[in-house]
Amino acid sequence: MAKLVAGIGSSHVPSIGRAYDQHKQTDPAWQPLFDGYEPVKRWLAEEVKADVVILVYNDHGTEFFLDRYPTFAMGVADSYQVADEGYGRRPLPDFRGNVEFSHHLANQLVADEFDLTLCQEMALDHGFLTAMPLLWNHTEDEWPVQVVPLLVNVIQHPMPTAMRCYKLGQALKRAIESWPDDLRVAIVGTGGLSHQLNGERFGYINEEWDQQWLDKIQSEPLSLANQTHKQVMEAAGAEGGEVIMWLVMRGAMADEVEEKHRFYYAPMTTGIAVLALENKE
Repeated sequence: MAKLVAGIGSSHVPSIGRAYDQHKQTDPAWQPLFDGYEPVKRWLAEEVKADVVILVYNDHGTEFFLDRYPTFAMGVADSYQVADEGYGRRPLPDFRGNVEFSHHLANQLVADEFDLTLCQEMALDHGFLTAMPLLWNHTEDEWPVQVVPLLVNVIQHPMPTAMRCYKLGQALKRAIESWPDDLRVAIVGTGGLSHQLNGERFGYINEEWDQQWLDKIQSEPLSLANQTHKQVMEAAGAEGGEVIMWLVMRGAMADEVEEKHRFYYAPMTTGIAVLALENKE
């Protein structure tokens, strides 16, 4: 039986990828952020040792645009390319998929009444790419894990509710546990935290709300899942609403979880965080 061995919440910010590619890991402005991810990277490499990662993200007009943006989409391919978001492809290796496991998840989720767009090809943008090199080391040609990209529409209304995302995670848990073979699975929910990139509140960050989110997603996830889009966006900023993707990760985990590492950093226009969780035995 497959086992969920780690749940990670992580921001996805395009400038982080740019700094990573330009080797700014020791730059004074960037070092605290990169150092904040290192304990999670060690934990994943030395203890978790996942075989496959389900990474929940949203595309930013690279693979899908406003003329056709699915509510939920899942990759079922054997490989995924690194997207060119307009300034050249990032120097990262392409990703290995797991076709059989992806199709199993898709079949189980559809049977559980979650309708998915299934993608035989997907180019992955910073929504997916930001977290991967911060959490897993890679060679020039290969990642140590296979991936299942799971896209959520947090771009264009109508969007799935926070509760719908939480229930998607619960359905994923059932699907993972029904896989008959041994497989160590990690799930990463990306997005946020608080930020707004338009209008009168441009540059808005709510650090108090961010810290409450990091607390409550562990101990009171249903209190977050019951919030409306309006409530989340008023508190966390318009683009901060994408943080509901963390609830897919949390819904896939046990009712009680243990915090393995937590880091928060807010020197820019986004509240940036990584949270590593493990199911309590």
